[in-house]
Amino acid sequence: MIYSNEIVFRGHPDKVCDQISDALLDAYLKDDKNSRCAIEVLGGKGKIFITGEVSSKSEVDVVKVVKRVLRDIGYRDDYEIVVNLGVQSADIARATNESYLGAGDQGMMFGYATSETSCYLPLAMVILQELSKWYDQKVKECEYLMPDGKAQITGYYDNDMRLIKIKYFTISYQNDELHRIYTDALIKEQCLKICNKYRIAVEQFLINPTGRFCVGGFDADAGLTGRKIVVDTYHSFAPVGGGAFSGKDPSKVDRTAAYKARLLAITYLKKYHLKWCTVQLSYAIGIEKPLAIFINSNQGNLEIPEALYEECKPIKMISDMDLKNRCFEQTAKFGHFPLEWE
Repeated sequence: MIYSNEIVFRGHPDKVCDQISDALLDAYLKDDKNSRCAIEVLGGKGKIFITGEVSSKSEVDVVKVVKRVLRDIGYRDDYEIVVNLGVQSADIARATNESYLGAGDQGMMFGYATSETSCYLPLAMVILQELSKWYDQKVKECEYLMPDGKAQITGYYDNDMRLIKIKYFTISYQNDELHRIYTDALIKEQCLKICNKYRIAVEQFLINPTGRFCVGGFDADAGLTGRKIVVDTYHSFAPVGGGAFSGKDPSKVDRTAAYKARLLAITYLKKYHLKWCTVQLSYAIGIEKPLAIFINSNQGNLEIPEALYEECKPIKMISDMDLKNRCFEQTAKFGHFPLEWE
């Protein structure tokens, strides 16, 4: 069978917005661990718009944080920055106060693990993450490369969804278009280096298939927080709950329960020697315990112990994963998984 998965580079407009949202979240959580944040960013055509809700005792220079993120990625920092943040709705705050920390929203969250790699992620996803990290570093070293880009693997798979060989390795990357022979060769060489490490052959490369990619970032496209949820999770190898992660504090189960579901999937994968495992958690806003926990695997559905419902209360998940003391900006760069604390 043939299947595809994709990543966007750190300088892709949507990913830039994710990183700004999480950098601001980190800034608010630094001096007030109980900050409530749901920060959305829209960028495009010379402007970056910051909106959403923040209830925090922290004093944050929003514009300064935004400019720092832009420079870190490799973009200029002279965009017009419009800040339009409000406070968290009192109706939502009732459900997530410290004396009774219910779920910050309703919804379903998924976690996934596979035995295909040592980090329990699909091999094609691991290859693309390695390429994305390399590209981010290379942008800082090579003046011919620019931050925007994305890559896709279309591969041959066996019946257990193990990658056998890559049919098409597609890379679209922003560059000065004056040194394409050099930069194309540089990228192809790195792709082969990564694939050879995993003994995966590549039949064909498609590098900048349109023939040109010079104008990029917010000058070419708009970006929006939370528009790359498949890249942020499992590259479509597993279901996606629908909720974005970036800009949301740990009281939001969109983020916290998705992280917990990932850890549970790994735990059950190892405990039962599975090939793959998918965990679904579902919540109602204001209610502590999950409404349901569903665990599926190559061996079928698994039994759910009652104690797991206690373990998946928001207050317990936040404590167990120490989520008030994490750097969320880092998770927004190349995809949230693997988690740094796995």
